[in-house]
Amino acid sequence: MSSLPADNHESNNLVTLARWMAGDFSNYQQASANPKDYAHIHVFFRPLPWEFFSGIGMYSEQVYDYDLWRPYRQGVHRLVDQGNQIYIENYSLKNAIFYAGAARELSILKTINIDCIERRYNCSMVFKRDGDKFQGSVEPGNQCLIEKNGRQTYLDSFVEITETTWVSLDKGMDVNTHEQVWGSTFGPLCFEKRESFAHEVPNIL
Repeated sequence: MSSLPADNHESNNLVTLARWMAGDFSNYQQASANPKDYAHIHVFFRPLPWEFFSGIGMYSEQVYDYDLWRPYRQGVHRLVDQGNQIYIENYSLKNAIFYAGAARELSILKTINIDCIERRYNCSMVFKRDGDKFQGSVEPGNQCLIEKNGRQTYLDSFVEITETTWVSLDKGMDVNTHEQVWGSTFGPLCFEKRESFAHEVPNIL
């Protein structure tokens, strides 16, 4: 399916972002060049059927290349057109391990339903288009809270997406001191799309 023309029509931006997100992304090049600083990771975004949200949604997994059946992060995401930006709601899975591998095995993906997920409030991502890329960050307010090593932190997340690349930097910041507690200290993770699932994105136009 061909890419949509780059214009300012909001629904075009929604579908374009979804198609660019939909894929298997790998940081193989980065990990090979700097093996002591970066593990080889895959980020999968697999489109959900239209009926799931009555709109465009994604299931995601992040996994180490050596352990594809045990993702360290899973989620469900609903893309919402807000006119000048795309708002992506994030959901956690209640029994995530049951759905491990769903990004690669559609038979597992089909077992996920709306009752399996819970909204992660204050943890949505906001994306805006800038030419041939989308840039996103966690919604403002520093209220996406994550406890790590006995410390309460808030998520600071930045993502840049093109048709073939995904760059992300997640950091956990102490809610009181605003010092970094967890996340990459070597810079962003840089992924390249290995396989596209764009043809699975529901066509809303």
